[in-house]
Amino acid sequence: MSIKLFDSELKVMDVLWKAGDLTAKQVSDILKDEIGWNMNTTYTIIKKCINKGAIERREPHFLCHALIRKEHVQELETDELVDKVFDGSVDKLFASLLGRKNLSTQQIKKLKQIVDNLDE
Repeated sequence: MSIKLFDSELKVMDVLWKAGDLTAKQVSDILKDEIGWNMNTTYTIIKKCINKGAIERREPHFLCHALIRKEHVQELETDELVDKVFDGSVDKLFASLLGRKNLSTQQIKKLKQIVDNLDE
């Protein structure tokens, strides 16, 4: 399943991924506090996610349930980034990350661990 989510839709999904099932009102309250959205904006975005098959509406009280996992969306977004910006080359992406001058020692160590784990 390939669902393209826009930034606003990802904000709604992120609330559900972190908290689990919530009512639309609860999602709205969280996003009002976090980024200042009003209830109508949040409900509109939730309905877009429902139409795309990313969220299921359950009763009672307009309960929102995420139908897609965050990891799935991360995979799709990563694939799109690699294809669009790095000509489909994962090694170009990785080289770009490694070539960044602002990587901390801890980040470099973590990347090395990831590569080392691939060999196992």
